[in-house]
Amino acid sequence: MAGILDLLNSDIGKSIISGVSGSTGTDQDKTSSVLTMALPVLMKAMERNASTPEGAAGLMSALSSKHDGSILDNLGGLFGGGVDDNVKNDGAKILSHVLGSKQQGVEQVIGQKAGLDASSVANILKVAAPILMGVLGKQASESNASSQSDISGLLGGLLGGSSTQNEQSFLEKILDADGDGSVIDDVAGMVLGGSKSSGGIGGLLGGMFGK
Repeated sequence: MAGILDLLNSDIGKSIISGVSGSTGTDQDKTSSVLTMALPVLMKAMERNASTPEGAAGLMSALSSKHDGSILDNLGGLFGGGVDDNVKNDGAKILSHVLGSKQQGVEQVIGQKAGLDASSVANILKVAAPILMGVLGKQASESNASSQSDISGLLGGLLGGSSTQNEQSFLEKILDADGDGSVIDDVAGMVLGGSKSSGGIGGLLGGMFGK
């Protein structure tokens, strides 16, 4: 299964990046940086939430009802003429549910790395979250995911088995940040110390952990 960042590098990923960029009025390169960092973080948070039977059941119910992947069938319609407020409101609910109290901290750190303020990051993620759920919904239906282990396997596959321990620990740290500023500063320092290389999780997160 292709990982979530392979998707961003594909044709559909490029249309998502340009659509999100246009609908939020954010520079395309910065939008791409935000999504390259944020999508693995959101997936990791979902993987954690799905590690309990209740969390997995809630996620599967959302995927089989509202987020079945149909959003991906008409991205031109989604982005043409501006993204509908219903989509953004749905995105805001997904972020709040998935990230909980860590949402602000995650937006802050990603904003510092991408050179954007946290509210611009929040706007990008509100549009991207329903699309990410659509990607998950489509994969879940194609692989007939029906149990907690199915959904965990699906999330793990999309996160990519190739990510290094450093990348995993970055994802863990950014999610453990409690928003009081101190952990955020540590993570931001770690992230901002990296070079601004690009090219998927290996390049972007490699840049964070490279010298």
